[in-house]
Amino acid sequence: MTYLRFLMLLALAVWLGALIFFPVVAQTSFTVLPSPHLAGLVVRNSLIALHWMGFASGIVFLACSLIYNRLALGRFRVAALSHGLVIVMLALTAISQFRIIPRMDTLRMSAGEISALPAGSPITTEFNSLHVWSTRIEGAVLIIGLLVLYSVARRFSSSNA
Repeated sequence: MTYLRFLMLLALAVWLGALIFFPVVAQTSFTVLPSPHLAGLVVRNSLIALHWMGFASGIVFLACSLIYNRLALGRFRVAALSHGLVIVMLALTAISQFRIIPRMDTLRMSAGEISALPAGSPITTEFNSLHVWSTRIEGAVLIIGLLVLYSVARRFSSSNA
């Protein structure tokens, strides 16, 4: 059972660590790279990698948590709060990955370099709006993930007492 706890905490640590480190990568990209377009591509590709890490981490967490519950409690506890929160995290990640990023890609392809467009252009406005939503979603996933981590840590500490 210690192994299952370890995998659950590792899955959360990987996902949350990536979410915390991602803004550093984004800021560094825009500071170091020669153009906003190149920096945007690095950020885009990093975000896609982050999302796939999140999908894998979420699945590992859910599988290990269900098995842990079955072994420790004699039932899977499918409707546990931590499971619901991880499913919300996965859903938000999927929205960003499969809705927001493809729409931003379409805008980039149709307009070329977004930063070269006038500030008030419809493409720039839509791109900026999508960027705001992407940022909100990643922030929400991080906050929810921290709640899950706290919940799991609390559950494990009370099961040891």
